Order: sequence, then structure tokens, then C-alpha cells
Amino acid sequence: MDLSSIKNIVVVGAGTMGNGIAHNFAQYGYETTMVDTKAEFLERAMNTITANLDRQVKKGAITADDKTSTLARLKTSTNLVEQCKTADFIVEAATENQQLKSVIFHTMDDHSPEHTILATNTSSISITEIAAFTKRPGNVIGMHFFNPVPVMKLCEIICGIATTEDTFAMTEELATKIGKTTVCVQDYPGFISNRILMPMINEAIYCVMENIATIEDIDTVMKLGMNHPMGPLTLADFIGLDTCLAIMNVLHEGLGDSKYRPCPLLKKMVAAGYLGKKVGRGFYKY
Repeated sequence: MDLSSIKNIVVVGAGTMGNGIAHNFAQYGYETTMVDTKAEFLERAMNTITANLDRQVKKGAITADDKTSTLARLKTSTNLVEQCKTADFIVEAATENQQLKSVIFHTMDDHSPEHTILATNTSSISITEIAAFTKRPGNVIGMHFFNPVPVMKLCEIICGIATTEDTFAMTEELATKIGKTTVCVQDYPGFISNRILMPMINEAIYCVMENIATIEDIDTVMKLGMNHPMGPLTLADFIGLDTCLAIMNVLHEGLGDSKYRPCPLLKKMVAAGYLGKKVGRGFYKY
């Protein structure tokens, strides 16, 4: 199997990451189907993709014809089993929950052709553990995109213990074909990006909890002092505090080091439902 044999891409999940991944594949010429459990989720995702394509046209990044052809290559479905039957490459981009991913990977494995590569956009969960949910661990790989997917160039490619060289080569080549710069990462909790980023965010939250400075001033220090495009607390709100907590828990449990202990304030905010920008309230109000 080579890259030319990959014709049909399926993206499981129509949330922020899922619709961005589907947008990216369709923009680069792949017939892409986005799958989710409800039609309303898919409708919302298509509206987001259309708005993002309009933004690209306005900026001159793509033409109006590019937008039209991208949308023509995008389909939606609520039937994962049916879509798996003709998929050559599947990217799971569901919520960061291992139990949910186990159900999805069982379904993908049972109903897709033998050659199909099963990728996950997980930001922290072990690829080896996800691969163990299937009868084809050699075909399972991590493909961690960054938000917003059509804009961000990085893609972490993560191999589980059983991932074959062919699966890695195919996935890396495909990521390059859709405009990404890839890095190869071994299967450790948090991979590279979140193992470095999340403890920084967590420490910023400790600074809030300990009243060291205001939320705004903590963000200002990192923006002006470290030249970050946005402060860690703003970034946490954009990522989602529930996602930040889930990743910190994976780091803490997977590496067993107290330095990865989630800040109690982070846990309290998630318990209160202050999850960030997506609900209108996190460290800031939106």
C-alpha cells in the first residue's frame, strides 16, 4: 500500500479538532467524511468549516474556487459502521476519554478493511493502550494535530510499541501531503507538546491560587517576558480547562511524579463547570 491508494478519509468527531482535521484533508484534495453521533453536531461543524474557509478566502490564502471544491469533497454521516467499510485512513478525534476511544476503536477495527490505518488525535493517551483495543495494533498510530488545524503546521506522529514502519511512513507522508511539518515522538504520557506545555499552564494556575499576581499580570509576564503569543491562562481557556485537567491526570498517573499533580484550583474550576471559552467562563469571561 502506498500513498496513492489512500482515497477515502474518515474523521470521527466533529468538534473543534475534528472539523479542523476534516477541513484540512478536504482542502488538500482528499474525499473526506466527518462522522459524529448527532446531525446537529455535524451541521454546526460544517458551518464552522464554511466560516473558516471564508476567512481564508478573505485573507487571500485560498481562492473562492478552492473553497467550493473543498466543500464538495466533504461529506457528513452519523453512521460510523457504514463509513468505516470504505475508509482507507481513519482519524479519531473524539473527546479525550479512554473508555470512549476504546468503543470507537473496536468499531473502527471491526468494520474497516484490513489495510486501513487507524489514527488517533489524542493529545496524551497512550497509543499502545489504544492499539490494544484492536486486532491490528501495527496499523494504529497517533496523529496529534494542533488548533486551529488548517493554520497550525505541526503534527506529532506517535508510534505505539507495535506500530509498524510502514504505518509510520504512510502516516508521515500523508501528514506532509496536507501541509504539515511532522515530528516523530515515542509513546510517553503527554508526548512532547503537552508534557512541556501543560505543567507550565498548571504552574500558572498555582500562581493564581496562591495570589502571587492577578490573572492578567501572569499572562502579561509570559507574553511580554517570554514572547508567547498569548498567556498560559488565556491559552488554558482556549484549550478547555477540562482538557487541561484530563492531560495533567494522564501525566500524573503515567509518570508518577508529584510535579505533575493537577492544581487544586484547576480541579475546582472544572467541577464548577468553568471550562473556558467554550462555555463563556474560565479564568476570563467571554
